[in-house]
Amino acid sequence: MSETNKFPLISGNLSLDLVNTELVSRGQRQDLLLSEWDVLDWLTVIKGNNSYLDNQLSKIKERMQRVFAGILEMRTILRKQFELIADGNPICDEFIAYLEKKIEKSPFTYKLSDQRLVPIPVGEAEDILQSYMAFDTLTLIEENKLSSLKRCSNDDCVLLFIDESGRRKWCSMKICGNRKKVARFQHRKSDAD
Repeated sequence: MSETNKFPLISGNLSLDLVNTELVSRGQRQDLLLSEWDVLDWLTVIKGNNSYLDNQLSKIKERMQRVFAGILEMRTILRKQFELIADGNPICDEFIAYLEKKIEKSPFTYKLSDQRLVPIPVGEAEDILQSYMAFDTLTLIEENKLSSLKRCSNDDCVLLFIDESGRRKWCSMKICGNRKKVARFQHRKSDAD
């Protein structure tokens, strides 16, 4: 499986893509971030869409053990909060305060890159990645995108996505949508026989 296939980057948002590094495969929940190397692989994949991470990777690699522990802890908190939001619960003030604290540990400076102003966290390596995740999540809150946060319609899937159209059912047609279509087809075919 190639790196880009290993990680389901279905949301286009760092924080959701982090949460979606836990998935269900062949009926078993799987964690795609089992080691520091897995986190580095994930960072290599996501930095393609986030060029500002290039300058941060060397700092992150230097303190990878702390980065690894911190990012797994943050993923757990994000998953819990995102699932509550997807289930219709309001965004709680404690969650926003948690995210703001993560940014305080590694506040931003800004650089112009490809005619875009991009935030660059300044701080300890273990706080840099969490600051990016917190900023991404707070941006989703600011833009009211979390009001469109959904769980995949496949009961066996744990992936989350933002459905701005109001019609999307699956995390991805490639991952779950096609499986359901094939299952329905097989069921109709067996009924016809």
